[in-house]
Amino acid sequence: MAPKSVYCTILFLLSTTDCRPLRKPIRMKSFSIPSLFSSTLIGSIKEKRRINDKLKKNYSPSHFNFGPVEIFLSRHFGFCYGVENAVETAYKIIEEHPDKKIYLLSEMIHNPAVNADLLDRGVTFIQDTKGTQIIPWSELKSNDIVIVPAFGTTLEIQAKLVSIGIDTYAYDTTCPFVEKVWNRANAIGQKSYSVIVHGKPSHEETKATFSHSQSVAPTLVIKDLQQAEQLAYYIRKEKSADDFYDEFEGQFSKGFNPETDLERIGVVNQTTMLATDTQEIVDYLREEIVKFYQLRSDQVTEHFADTRDTLCYATHDNQSATYGLLKEEADFAIVAGGYNSSNTAHLVDLCAEKLPTYFIKSADNLVSPTEILHYNNRRKEEIQSVDFIPSSRPVKILLTCGASCPDAVMEAIFRKLVQFFPEAHEPDAVIAEWLANQH
Repeated sequence: MAPKSVYCTILFLLSTTDCRPLRKPIRMKSFSIPSLFSSTLIGSIKEKRRINDKLKKNYSPSHFNFGPVEIFLSRHFGFCYGVENAVETAYKIIEEHPDKKIYLLSEMIHNPAVNADLLDRGVTFIQDTKGTQIIPWSELKSNDIVIVPAFGTTLEIQAKLVSIGIDTYAYDTTCPFVEKVWNRANAIGQKSYSVIVHGKPSHEETKATFSHSQSVAPTLVIKDLQQAEQLAYYIRKEKSADDFYDEFEGQFSKGFNPETDLERIGVVNQTTMLATDTQEIVDYLREEIVKFYQLRSDQVTEHFADTRDTLCYATHDNQSATYGLLKEEADFAIVAGGYNSSNTAHLVDLCAEKLPTYFIKSADNLVSPTEILHYNNRRKEEIQSVDFIPSSRPVKILLTCGASCPDAVMEAIFRKLVQFFPEAHEPDAVIAEWLANQH
């Protein structure tokens, strides 16, 4: 059973204004996830931790000792509420409409196993994750089904679908935490602030947020603190508009005027960014605003909106659990997920700061006890490493995954790691004993 959190309801209700029809508040429920993505083993561990830590105050990992190898499993990992909702909805649509043509705007979630299975079931992707058209819009008919993925979509694509006669809300699986960001951006935009989005400009979610935000306010996407520091020159009016348009090409809304649109700003973020990175950007830009306008503490909101953090609860939990995981001494870390998954990549970066870390898609990447195929975040390519398991015993491994990685993938990785050690205790017996000893 997947972990649940009342945060889903609480956070979604923080904002109530949006440029699209509002949905009813979320009611927490159990999802019906296809068995090929589920795991009784992983599910039982998650459920035991949930029962023993209902307030989510304990971020220490679960420790499993198999003798020659020990695995530390992150407190929080895997499918979040938004992903579970999207996956359940997609498979329910396929089951209920066997005779209809079913399209996805792009990948349902950033996980290769889920997307490959959807393709096998006859679902067609209209675009790839970079926005490149795969299926021409002209091929779509008004009675076709188009599923909006968990990342949401742009107002421009919504308008395109409406022009074809397709209801864009009939099969919309946009994550409520993405919609929460849209609500927040819309709210501050209506108060005459410009919106700064901390996110990856090419990511589907950031594109959707940018589209919704620019419909109500001047909007700019910045990638990181370095771009925030570049932006500060224009906040202080030390560089020209022409320089701004060159430096931030493709990242600002039409008509954005850096000479006036940076006088009142608010920051929101792509929901899967590192919380510490977003906070660092918020603190830096606020300080620059305060210094330039010589503001007292009670005057700050005249130029800098109080937007609060717009990360989703799962991103927060997974990142906090990763910090808890990294308190353990270990030989290396394994992080599982799609290579284009933003939230997974951030977990990889966190782990890589402390110890050797291998970013893999599935158990197939664990080729042998001496060879592993893994993704290099900086080089943006899959590479091969050898002798990744040290000779000393016991070997200690940290294990986690992103919010779009199925439990079944985690179980397969878990078991394969243990299998690399012939003298290791049987996994089911070790986990059964662990479950029995949890109080």
